Amino acid sequence: MRNDDGTGMLSAKGVRHGFGGTAALAAAMLLLAACGKKEQPAPPPTPVTVMTVQAGDVPLVIELPARIQARRTSEVRARVDGIVQRRLYEEGTDVRPGTPLFQIDPAQNRAAYNNAVAQLRRAQAAATNAGQVANRYQPLVKEQAISKQEYDAAIATLRQSEADVASAQATVDRAKLDLDYTTVTAPIAGRAGRAQVTEGALVSASQATLMATIEQVNPIYVNFSQSSSDLLQIRQMIASGKVRGLDVGRIHVKLLLEDGTPYGPEGTIDFLDAAVDESTGTVSLRAEVANPEGLLLPGQFVRARLSGGVRTGGIMIPARAVQVSPSGATVMLVDATGKAEARPVKVGALQGGNWIIESGLKPGDKLIVEGLQKVRPGAPVQAAAPGQKPGAQKPATQPAQK
Repeated sequence: MRNDDGTGMLSAKGVRHGFGGTAALAAAMLLLAACGKKEQPAPPPTPVTVMTVQAGDVPLVIELPARIQARRTSEVRARVDGIVQRRLYEEGTDVRPGTPLFQIDPAQNRAAYNNAVAQLRRAQAAATNAGQVANRYQPLVKEQAISKQEYDAAIATLRQSEADVASAQATVDRAKLDLDYTTVTAPIAGRAGRAQVTEGALVSASQATLMATIEQVNPIYVNFSQSSSDLLQIRQMIASGKVRGLDVGRIHVKLLLEDGTPYGPEGTIDFLDAAVDESTGTVSLRAEVANPEGLLLPGQFVRARLSGGVRTGGIMIPARAVQVSPSGATVMLVDATGKAEARPVKVGALQGGNWIIESGLKPGDKLIVEGLQKVRPGAPVQAAAPGQKPGAQKPATQPAQK
């Protein structure tokens, strides 16, 4: 680019004018670009349904892990020595008292019984003879035909013979018992388990060989433990009037099976230990529950839900409003500014479709019960009462127009 003087060089003034025009052009372009961008609007409040937390009378429910125990357990053991000949029952079936379970070879015991009977008869014969002698001597001693000493000896022989008869009778009775014990019977009613011996096995009375086990499972026991501190808290609540209508003899027990299925029949507490286990710090309790179909088995794990009174000033909220995770339970509330707030809570037992809240909520809190999937902590929400559409009222973040 040439200057007017033909030197072909730009003057300082021309250079200043050229750079100034470029800067003005760039500023204008930036201004136009800024004007072309529109400001992004804030997201609208999330519509939710809320309820006001209220305190009232709620059932006093305690849920504890428990184990099933047979009401009665009998170990059937051998009471005589011998060889098992037969098993007389079907394993896993219900038996009644006196039902034959096993047959032990009775030959040796029958021989012992027959020998005892023979000894008894010999003793009885000797006693009969001694009695006849004594009877003959009695009139003779009065007539002084025999000495008093001979008569006394006859009486002594009679008494000894009678003692021999009694001893022989006891031997017969013991032999008869041993013979009867060769047929092993059920001592109680219940379900007979698997046989512990087979045909041909040698059983011993001295070693008390276990042959089978019978368990009575209807009704059945439920064993569980309660922390001594929790029991103390309940006693304090009763004393302060926060719990009423609680009677240990009328505490109902509802069972939940391993898969969470409720078990039909309810039971009642029939035992409360009077001492605290030093190793665990718990108190043992036991309930008795009907088991007519045999669904509950000894050793089975269940959860026992105890109820038997009401707690005044308790809080119960819908289960759908509680989010449960491995770290605990949380709920979403609407704070004073109309924003969502996450709050951890401690839940108690589940009553129908409601959770009993132990701590974390207070009366007057605004609890979100619907629309939780779209709510994030700190985000504004548009709240509506249950039964109303969230859009039917103004957002919770805006004050009402006068």
